[in-house]
Amino acid sequence: MKAKIEQVGVLLDALPYILKYKDEIFVIKYGGSAQTSPVLKEKFARDIILMYLVGIKPVIVHGGGNAIGEMLDRLQIGSHFVDGLRVTDAQVMEVVEMVLSGSINKEITALLNLHGAKAIGVSGKDAGMIHAEPVDFEKYGFVGKITAIDESVIRNLIAERFIPVIAPIGSAGSGDHPGFNINADTAAGYIAASLGARKIIFMTDTPGVKRADGAFAHTLNEQEIETLRKAGVIAGGMIPKVEACLHAVKGGVKKAHIIDGRIEHALLLEIFTSEGVGTVIKP
Repeated sequence: MKAKIEQVGVLLDALPYILKYKDEIFVIKYGGSAQTSPVLKEKFARDIILMYLVGIKPVIVHGGGNAIGEMLDRLQIGSHFVDGLRVTDAQVMEVVEMVLSGSINKEITALLNLHGAKAIGVSGKDAGMIHAEPVDFEKYGFVGKITAIDESVIRNLIAERFIPVIAPIGSAGSGDHPGFNINADTAAGYIAASLGARKIIFMTDTPGVKRADGAFAHTLNEQEIETLRKAGVIAGGMIPKVEACLHAVKGGVKKAHIIDGRIEHALLLEIFTSEGVGTVIKP
């Protein structure tokens, strides 16, 4: 009986958050171990379904760098990185789209549908949702930077009670163009800002953003982030994440979260508890 009463207590503790976030859009960048571990995949799907059933409107943006690398190796197609970006020629771009818009996108969609959601997988090229142009074609090839988001495509899906699952491939606005490979963190930030989402949540393989003393920060603002960047504390793959967070909150998103996706049910812990499990970036 005591265990049952404790379960009820957990539900009652979550109730204020359920009421607060009902009908709000949450953009979730899905990546890291949560996207590759079979156990964490299952936990993620169940977290999304619970959010969906209590009235939150999830929008999922996913990456897939490891899977792309594995497929390129399998096909014996060489690739390399410059400044942390995968140089993407036409042949690599074909594989990028095949993996992101194909196998990964459909796996996530199928898993959510299996658990009772109405999920639909789309690419940023569908209906011209994500418009892009080259970052520097001579240097990086078909690596793109976003120029515009047509959020009406996503809003229409949400209105029909779908969970959009978005592959970060950008459209060049030309039928014979292979499209652009876009950083998934960046895409998530732009999408969240365009939708005016309540929250954007990045699932990573780190407990959050570190401060200069090595401790993880519970909250950060733009000035603190800039100080940490100049000191080299924020570096590598964390840079596009914090940049995407700042773009989102400057665009009207109330809070951006960087959480440890290796923790089971990390999404629910971050959303429905007062302590949370990651770093919150505020305007």
